Amino acid sequence: MPDDRVLTAGPVRPPQDNVPQTKQQRDKLLAVVREYVEMHGPVPPLSIDELRSHTEAVLRQAGMDRKYSDFAGVLVNNEVWRETVAAIPYEKRLLLLPKCLRSSTECPASFDDLGLLCEHCGRCPMGELKSQAESLGCAVLVAEGSPVVMSLIETGQIEAVVGASCLSVLEQVFPYMEAGAVPGVAIPLLRDGCTDTSVDLDWLWEAIYQTTEDQTRRLDLDALHRQVNEWFSREALMQMIAPRPDPTEQVALDWMAKAGKRWRPFLGVCTYKALSTEGLRATDRDVQRMAVAVECFHKASLVHDDIEDGDAHRYGEKTLHSEHGIPIALNVGDLLLGEGYRLLVETDASDARKARLLSAAVQGHRTLCLGQGRELAWARAPKPLTVADVLEIFRMKTAPAFEVALSLGAVLAGCDDHVGSVLKQYSESLGIAYQIRDDLEDLRDSEALDLCISRRPSVLLALAYETSDLEKRRRIEWQWDPSATDADRQQVRRIVSAPEVELAALRLMESYKAQAIGSLIALKNANLKGLLRRVMGKIFNDFEIMGCCNDRPPQRRTHHG
Repeated sequence: MPDDRVLTAGPVRPPQDNVPQTKQQRDKLLAVVREYVEMHGPVPPLSIDELRSHTEAVLRQAGMDRKYSDFAGVLVNNEVWRETVAAIPYEKRLLLLPKCLRSSTECPASFDDLGLLCEHCGRCPMGELKSQAESLGCAVLVAEGSPVVMSLIETGQIEAVVGASCLSVLEQVFPYMEAGAVPGVAIPLLRDGCTDTSVDLDWLWEAIYQTTEDQTRRLDLDALHRQVNEWFSREALMQMIAPRPDPTEQVALDWMAKAGKRWRPFLGVCTYKALSTEGLRATDRDVQRMAVAVECFHKASLVHDDIEDGDAHRYGEKTLHSEHGIPIALNVGDLLLGEGYRLLVETDASDARKARLLSAAVQGHRTLCLGQGRELAWARAPKPLTVADVLEIFRMKTAPAFEVALSLGAVLAGCDDHVGSVLKQYSESLGIAYQIRDDLEDLRDSEALDLCISRRPSVLLALAYETSDLEKRRRIEWQWDPSATDADRQQVRRIVSAPEVELAALRLMESYKAQAIGSLIALKNANLKGLLRRVMGKIFNDFEIMGCCNDRPPQRRTHHG
């Protein structure tokens, strides 16, 4: 399976040769563009000659081929306008989406003279993009054609445009935008043609949500993530947990220092930074204590989970119980739980705030155990589950660790109950999306896929079962029969690995990502809203989402009555 996933209802068109095709390449180029504009400060509107000059310098600095000049030019123009657009109220912005982001084979929407009338069917990203932008106050148009856009701008009701389009259209529109000094941010499509196109959805979300009210928008999340990771070196953990470790603490420290992405402690630190204010800030040591406590809880749950599931490997190495035996592993897991609670109690927070920290950790711990209990009950008599059943287990088992991280960061910063309720919604959607992603990752490894579909509740298996005919359903059910053979399980693997099952899972994952982002609209704190939206892009940075279309001429709506 490729690193960059594409969500499409039709055949995948070949990538454009003049567009970087991996997210890593695009993110690298964007980082260079932002560094360059920060250093040189070009002032918009840029003429085409100015833009070319800056673009050539950026490509040299990035060490990238000149064939990416048009793509890099769009990014440069975006960056010089970014602060201007961010300062314009949402109510004065237009989100312009191309019709080729819809699903050509499944889209039930009709068209009028202005463009597509989305029915929010959930079959493509269009509905969520449109509804969330409108919730912010933006005008939204799903159509091609600059004349409509320019006429809206001339009314004075629209002062900035955010949109997605192919490079050829952007090239045609640029002279008009330059002549009218129209602030705009454009996200280039990644594939040729008016059908089966793709877009970097994380970039598009960022463009929609950007605002100068978010004081964290220039925070270097990669640098912050690296800083958090440094807290989990063995030396740093010894200072925090056990300066003179005994044999049990030695094993615990080794387990804590093992590979991991540290998304949960990173989320806690991000939440704290977004909500903390002058005069009420915790000490750096307390922020570190909170982050390490989050990881203690998470790593303890992994020890126990691996024992309960009978997993022999994690992080590409032996699980703790495989290496040291179940008694030692259980003891280390329990120790880490105690360490997490100890670290929270030892913060310099007030007694009332410590009580809230402990309460948040306890609630997450309890919910996770109940979710694991549901999974263990299923494992005693495994059978196909509905998608809803699987997602409920994900909500109870995976989401609590995210909620604990977010809640601890928020409580340490002194947040109110309203923020906590939004973080709960956000973490539930994030946790479900993250677990769906894990299931999708298993498609790359046949051994991991076998474990996923036979020994754990799997959204892939649930989707395959719900969409299969009677014969395939019987094959799926048969895999747990004692007389089932390797050939029987191989057939189940093929059913679950079908492209239409992966497509359905990708859509489901993207739906929950969008729900997580949408839940942030209720926040009054622009810093937290912006930071948590950007964190979504970091966590899911290796997935591509694509909508597609077969453009057809607009149809006039017939009015009756």
